[in-house]
Amino acid sequence: MDVEQVLADPDEVRRSRKDSAVLLFYRGAAPRWLCAVARREDGTGFLITAYPTDVIKVGETIWTRSK
Repeated sequence: MDVEQVLADPDEVRRSRKDSAVLLFYRGAAPRWLCAVARREDGTGFLITAYPTDVIKVGETIWTRSK
């Protein structure tokens, strides 16, 4: 799995608790997820970072894949 796939087809998207313009895109399954962190600003978006994680961060759920 790569970052492009996470951004294009996430399992869940959450808004950052610290910055409402930052979205966290998650794809995978417990116990390992790949998280891509992106920011939308002035009509464009850019990738901040991406990392593997075993926990989905707390934050407002924007979208989740129907199961």
